[in-house]
Amino acid sequence: MIEWLDNPVFTTWDSNTSLWSNTLITLYMTVGTMMFSTLIGVPLGLLLFETSGARGGLARWVNRVVGFVVNVGRSFPFIILIIALIPVTRFIVGRVTGPNAAMFALAISAIPFLARLIEINLREISAGKVEAVQMMGATRWQIIRQVLLPEALPGIIGSLTTTTIAVIGYTAMAGTVGGKGLGDLAIRNGYQSYDNVVMVATVVVLVVIVIAVQALGSALSRAVDHRAAAR
Repeated sequence: MIEWLDNPVFTTWDSNTSLWSNTLITLYMTVGTMMFSTLIGVPLGLLLFETSGARGGLARWVNRVVGFVVNVGRSFPFIILIIALIPVTRFIVGRVTGPNAAMFALAISAIPFLARLIEINLREISAGKVEAVQMMGATRWQIIRQVLLPEALPGIIGSLTTTTIAVIGYTAMAGTVGGKGLGDLAIRNGYQSYDNVVMVATVVVLVVIVIAVQALGSALSRAVDHRAAAR
């Protein structure tokens, strides 16, 4: 055990060998990706829900186009998507390697995934609650702000938690194409160098991060769920 702790993965802060610096890089990519994904994915999911009942006109076409884009985005395996986006990443970020470049591809992958989950959360709201507010003369924006989003909030937090855990897994794959982080460390310093200490350490850290994210997400979801509070 003492020999394990003398491994450079534990004793340095060099991003090429350190478990600690690569853990911070993974967290940086995850948090940054989720910020962009939430800002775009939640409104996109709301748009899908709001236009889903349209029988014709512009709203119906918006739903079809956005739904098609979301389905295409969800169908791409991440490792293929990150390679396919290399020219776009180079144009927008200025480079194709490093955490910032990886975050662009991570966000492109996470946004459609989150948008569809948000749409599902909104569909689960009782139609009777919406109709009751409509009968009181509420505008559509008031319904969204005062009924749909508050009622769906526990589910939305659950969807954000699920997406965050998926993004953590994607960051490991991003390491295979120069994204840095724990995935890059595990493959380059662990698998390719036949260093079992690095492999075990990175897996343990990833498991701990996922468990912590799930615990936090579950706690927040219960805290805002008025149905659970009423029981």
